[in-house]
Amino acid sequence: MAAAMLSSSLFPTTHLNKPLTSQFRPLSFRPSFSRIRASLLQDKEDKVILQDSFPSKTASPFDSATGSNASDDSVSSPSAWEKGVIKVEQSVNIFLTDSVIKILDALYHDRNYARFFVLETIARVPYFAFMSILHMYESFGWWRRADYLKVHFAESWNEMHHLLIMEELGGNAWWFDRFLAQHIAIFYYFMTALMYAISPRMAYHFSECVESHAFETYDKFIKEQGEELKKMPAPEVAVNYYTGDDLYLFDEFQTSRVPNTRRPTIENLYDVFLNIRDDEAEHCKTMRACQTHGNLRSPHSYAEDNDESVCTLEAGCEGIVDCIKKSVTSNPAKVKNNNG
Repeated sequence: MAAAMLSSSLFPTTHLNKPLTSQFRPLSFRPSFSRIRASLLQDKEDKVILQDSFPSKTASPFDSATGSNASDDSVSSPSAWEKGVIKVEQSVNIFLTDSVIKILDALYHDRNYARFFVLETIARVPYFAFMSILHMYESFGWWRRADYLKVHFAESWNEMHHLLIMEELGGNAWWFDRFLAQHIAIFYYFMTALMYAISPRMAYHFSECVESHAFETYDKFIKEQGEELKKMPAPEVAVNYYTGDDLYLFDEFQTSRVPNTRRPTIENLYDVFLNIRDDEAEHCKTMRACQTHGNLRSPHSYAEDNDESVCTLEAGCEGIVDCIKKSVTSNPAKVKNNNG
């Protein structure tokens, strides 16, 4: 009794957070815990019904928009050994994701904005790690694919604005929440960087697991609290981000969409969370596309130049072992002459 009174006096709750104890139950409390499904080994979508994933490197978002289909003959199916490796990678990712979700469920079962703040602090980290490793590869001349850097930066920019929105809503009010989120982020950064150096496919799948959980969390929240959210004003940072004049980076992270085809309308807090949820769905699709090496291109690059040779001749590698191997066996001068 005394502990409850002390907690309520030191840490005030918001209008939405307080009544959600009995209404908003975390995903792990459902009878059957939702697990992230394998990305490369299954063709069907999970509970989260997203648009079709980014097409193979022989197609562009413009082909999807016009209804044309490109052949997937150039994409070879994985061998039995590779399938086994993929299963192990994804099993580890699912175990790690489930473990983190259980911790968040225990700490934030009735404090939604604080949970969202922690999620968004963590969600930005993989894109920092990806760019760090790719910049290192660039320094050694192992990597020359700018599209990956452009898209990952746009993804981090999107997640940063999600974080700013949660801060404006008071999600970072408690010192403990800031301490926990920031220290998890530090550990997560080094873990993801190491994972990405060893197996980019595994790192991208792990990020897909995190983004999928974020989607489900926001989807559950807006379904439970939709009517109340519609009565509340949208944070200024959300209005500026989603309806601003310069939406280049907003289009850039949505690699399965033609630029300028998604323009949100923000009238209330419900619209804000609806668009955040949809952003997470776009991150899922991009992370799934990245799990096939060389399958990612900036959506703006298709609009600027549909010549696939721009992408195919650029230096690239899949993990540090592959990078070192190619640096020893390949002829940099030949690649330079082909690009010239």
